[in-house]
Amino acid sequence: MSPDSISRNRLAARLDAAVRAMGEPVQAPVFVVDVDAFDANAADLVKRAAGKPVRVASKSVRVPALVRRALSHEGFRGIHAYTLAEALWLEGQDVSDDILVAYPTVDAVALAALVASPRAASRITLMIDDTVHLDAVDALRASTAVPVRVAIDVDAGLLVGGRHVGPKRSPLYDTADVVRLARAVVERPGFHLAGVMTYEGQVAGVPDAVPRQRARSLVVRRLKDASVAQLRARRSEIADALRDVTDLELWNAGGSGSLESSAADPVVTEVTAGSGLLAPTLFDHYQSFDPRPAAFFGLQVTRRPSPDVATVHGGGLVASGAAGADRLPTPWAPAGLHLTGLEGAGEVQTPLTGHPAALLRVGDLVWFRHAKAGEPFEHTARVHLLSGERFVDSVPTYRGHGLVF
Repeated sequence: MSPDSISRNRLAARLDAAVRAMGEPVQAPVFVVDVDAFDANAADLVKRAAGKPVRVASKSVRVPALVRRALSHEGFRGIHAYTLAEALWLEGQDVSDDILVAYPTVDAVALAALVASPRAASRITLMIDDTVHLDAVDALRASTAVPVRVAIDVDAGLLVGGRHVGPKRSPLYDTADVVRLARAVVERPGFHLAGVMTYEGQVAGVPDAVPRQRARSLVVRRLKDASVAQLRARRSEIADALRDVTDLELWNAGGSGSLESSAADPVVTEVTAGSGLLAPTLFDHYQSFDPRPAAFFGLQVTRRPSPDVATVHGGGLVASGAAGADRLPTPWAPAGLHLTGLEGAGEVQTPLTGHPAALLRVGDLVWFRHAKAGEPFEHTARVHLLSGERFVDSVPTYRGHGLVF
């Protein structure tokens, strides 16, 4: 048996023992975060950031208690929220007084709440890439007495051979366009230009050491190297040009998969990480780091359609993004279980094959890992926190707080 299989089987025994120790009937699915692994991953992210503060990407956590836990680690500072409504809630709960919204918003209800609250407006920074986002704010306020903080989202993709490689985010690529928007912000009453964001998703979010994909991984690493070099030059050029417009407070960059290169850029003042705290399966195969899996969900075996198949109830927690096998949850512990090609992970049942299937009994738990961080917690009200061999707490997710962002 391989070291990986031994580790996964020990994990299954540890999780099963913690469930039994609860002393109450199992209500599956059971969602668990191993806080020992979570804390180890947090420490590793800080180390990789090499002195630059790490902003927590709340999209990849979605459990307020765990966002607070990350922020309690020295080296973490501030939140990267994914909606303004979420940012307002986090600010109102005093989870942080420094929240950067990662995406532009035209949410009229949330914007109205922001401009009505001087405290929230001083703690939350909106993301923009067009003056239309400024118009959306101005349409909801009677005066500019409460200044609204904004940051400019600059496209951080790689241009190679006339093609754009990277997430399709901001329309701002050329320095002149960035400066033009910056001047529009500075000259417009009621706004404060706080910073810039350049998220290089083609570096941060793409595995580059995938087993049995050596050629592809080599190409990905070369594209990443080219992207880092090109972006470093672009950031420097844009930063120089913006000095004639205003003094920036922050320059945000990076993600869990690119902390080293992002933090090494002298223009960058802070980096963002979230997935690296929980280590979903899409972050398993990176050359630069090897996080510890920290998030799991357990499903109960409900029937045995044949001696070599065990079927669990539910399981269809499929990750967002381009559809593919890598977006499916992975049966993780005990080791050796596999989804079937015909049914995959189903809405109400998921049949499993592999040698451990013959040993599973009705009522047993099978532990899965999700492809992405944060997303599985939209499907549960509570998450059990595991430390050592026992659950040490049970905490609400956003859903458990009655929230949907």
